[in-house]
Parts: sequence; C-alpha cells; structure tokens
Amino acid sequence: MKYRLSARSFLQLLKETGMRCGEANRLKWIDVDLERRIITLNEPEKSGIPRMFRITEKLASMIGRLPHNSEKVFGNSQLSSKFKTFRQSRNHAARKLGNPRLLRIHFHTFRHWKATMEYHKTKDPFQVKELLGHRSVETTALYVQIDKNLFQDQNDEFHSAIAKTIEEAAKLIEVGFEYVCTHEGIMLLRKRK
Repeated sequence: MKYRLSARSFLQLLKETGMRCGEANRLKWIDVDLERRIITLNEPEKSGIPRMFRITEKLASMIGRLPHNSEKVFGNSQLSSKFKTFRQSRNHAARKLGNPRLLRIHFHTFRHWKATMEYHKTKDPFQVKELLGHRSVETTALYVQIDKNLFQDQNDEFHSAIAKTIEEAAKLIEVGFEYVCTHEGIMLLRKRK
C-alpha cells in the first residue's frame, strides 16, 4: 500500500510541478514545506535553475503520508525501478482499455503536459521558462508551437464572474475560475469556455 502511495505521489508531483523525473527522485525532506505547501528544487538537472513550487493540498497530503525513513522523499530506490513499475502499470492500462496510445506516455510526458498547459493558461513563455527552470526562452518556444497546434480551433473566450467576499471567490476558484484582478473592492475571475 505504501509503495502505491509513493508511486501515485511521484506521478502527482511530476504533473503539478513539471519537474524532471530525476529531480523529483532526488527531492529531500528538507526541501518540502507541507504546512505552506511549497517544494524547493535545489538540485536541478541539465544546468537548470533552482526553483520553488506551490503544490495542491492533495499532493501535500499524499507526500505527508509517505514514510520518513530516508533523507529523500521517495526513498533510496533507483529511478529505474520507478520506470519499471510505471511501465507495467501503463502497459496494463493500455491493454485493459484497448488504447495503444497510452504506451507513448513516459515520465517526461508530464513535464511537457505541464509546460503546455501553463503556456495555454498564461500565454507567457517567460512564465513557462521559469516553471521549467530553463536558462533560455528559446528552449521554451516548443510549448508555444504545441499550444498553437493543439488549441488552434479554440478561441480565447472566457466566462467571467465577480466575487464580493473571499468566500465567494473561493467557491468560484473551486469550480475552475481563476482570479484576474480587484476593481473597486470587487474581485474579477474568469475561466475558459
């Protein structure tokens, strides 16, 4: 059971942060602040830039239930064993669902997905560059191209909503709205149509 929780936590971390799998595998408990839900990446790969991530309550809870029997969050197991377990589960799901496209999903796919969604949400390549820890925005240009190809038929139309209190804003955020700004004491939020 703990092993499954570790595997699910590892994948959720990749999905939420866009970390490389090696970066996530080396993550230490000292780099995790569950109370404030912040993870600090101090050992980036490929000469990347160290960075901090705010994580969801869901991921913080998952990580908080992991055993603390190593200085590393995901223990001392080799990344190759995580790859093997992931491949077995992915292959089983592909067979069970009759969907061979699932076989194309790898750990790095989570990084590409996160970067593409971040660019789609913000339209800011510099934000994506910072998220991924790239040293150059040219490296991030790939996600601009992916966004254009994936979402070319979608428009940038939004539903809008207003909130007069923090409680109203929280309820809107829980159903997918994102905060835009505050004008004359009224919070403006939006979500894509």
